[in-house]
Amino acid sequence: MFEIVHKRQLSEAVFEMGVRAPRVARKARAGQFFIMRTTDRGERVPFTFSDWSAEGGWIRFIFMRVGKTTHELSHFEVGDSVADVVGPLGIPTHVEDVGRIAVIGGGVGAAVAYPVARAMADAGNEVTVVLGARNEDLLILREEFEALPLKELLVVTDDGSAGEKGLVTAPLKRLAEAGEIDHAMAIGPAIMMKFCAATAKEHDVPCVVSLNPIMVDGTGMCGACRVSVGGETKFGCVDGPDFDGWEVDFEELMSRQRVYVDDERAADADYSRGCSCHQ
Repeated sequence: MFEIVHKRQLSEAVFEMGVRAPRVARKARAGQFFIMRTTDRGERVPFTFSDWSAEGGWIRFIFMRVGKTTHELSHFEVGDSVADVVGPLGIPTHVEDVGRIAVIGGGVGAAVAYPVARAMADAGNEVTVVLGARNEDLLILREEFEALPLKELLVVTDDGSAGEKGLVTAPLKRLAEAGEIDHAMAIGPAIMMKFCAATAKEHDVPCVVSLNPIMVDGTGMCGACRVSVGGETKFGCVDGPDFDGWEVDFEELMSRQRVYVDDERAADADYSRGCSCHQ
């Protein structure tokens, strides 16, 4: 069993949670993920590390309440325990001194962007972060990003309630047009990553994306997380989650992500009817 040692509600449906998992924390790197089961009969759900401490023996992650398991998890409290934590999984983000890089985090993707931006800054890069969300209430980790040694933090919201009004592609385009970045990395909803990669490609800026395909076992055996990259089939769990954004077939990715949406909603509705929080 793995004890929950931290919980913070970031918005109505977004939560930050910390779990004691010393062996996982010792090996965790930026860009990697782990798989959790809330109970011994629960489904396997992947979460990407938002932070960790090898010394403290804990890992943190951020999730949005969208289905039965994340709904259930949102009711766990500090002192409770989850059944399983397996990781770290996936290939860490390639971190080296590449020069000037823009790290774009959209929505809950900011949780993954944070350790990536931190690692890139620690490696000596000039890092500009573009932090986006639909509105100010959904903007997460802003203070944490502000504490990093960044060149600049650019905040964008769809409705203009915080920072610049618009989409994250607008500041990315300006940076690329001005020749202020050599590389980009986009992490967030698939549609956002698609257009970030397209914007970067327009200006000949290499762009890495962190994909979140449907995943079951996390070890490359089931094939559920397959994605097409450069015309070849790759597995998000063992070949990724980072891929060349210019080469990803985003239409296929988004189509596969929608396969179980109705089942997820139905399972969440069934759970909600029996949950004491709704009685």
